[in-house]
Amino acid sequence: MMEKMDALRKLISMYPSAIAAFSGGVDSTFLAVVTHRILGERFLAVTAVSPTYPESQLKEAEELAVRFGFPHQVIFTDEFDDPDYINNPPERCYFCKRSLFRELKRIAGEKQFAILLDGANVDDLSDFRPGHRAASEMKVRKPLQEVELTKAEIRELSRQMGLPTWNKPAYACLASRIPYGRIITVEALARIDQAESFLISLGFQEIRVRDHFPVARLEIGQTDLEQAWKLRAQISAKLHELGFPYVTIDLDGFRSGSMNAVLPKELTA
Repeated sequence: MMEKMDALRKLISMYPSAIAAFSGGVDSTFLAVVTHRILGERFLAVTAVSPTYPESQLKEAEELAVRFGFPHQVIFTDEFDDPDYINNPPERCYFCKRSLFRELKRIAGEKQFAILLDGANVDDLSDFRPGHRAASEMKVRKPLQEVELTKAEIRELSRQMGLPTWNKPAYACLASRIPYGRIITVEALARIDQAESFLISLGFQEIRVRDHFPVARLEIGQTDLEQAWKLRAQISAKLHELGFPYVTIDLDGFRSGSMNAVLPKELTA
């Protein structure tokens, strides 16, 4: 792990300057802090805001930038202007990432940053991630992948560095809660965001509210399933209030990327 860390520092030190997509999650925070410590003011972290990105996540990202002192810019992306995105095909993430990286490239040109960075780790290569194609097309570098850092190693290195995100639950954009083929709407995303915020307020960490409207399918970490059952009346009442006629708890628990289970194997292989 430490050899990979040394390789990462060496790799980043070779960049003349860099601009990175920064969500405030485990990977992007680790990459931002390490890159800033090496490049200083020759680095810029950019957070893209849209209806798919909860306001609570933006607040955390801004607080992290202030705490660790790296330059930070917030932008607004236009994926909702793209019918290929809102129609929600299996390649949805490609269209979203394409919008993001186009904007990063524009900013890099204006402010003269040489390298575009993304915080994908080596574990991401084993999952269905259409956004990788957009990164390749836009010549975005993925230094964590290049030195073969895993998610577990990034968490441990983050812990050693004192980053508060080291044990932050995995997060994906709110659109990932909507089944492929169903139109993505701002209203649906807001409903999902409010439902998940409520569950977090109850103390749950690993959660997803999958919006199979009129059904809400709750994925909750295995260790918290019993607690969720105990609170089922409270949870159900709140989600009914948010507009879900039916509320279910998935017995398989939390599964990152579970919406991909219905895709053909040849697409996800």
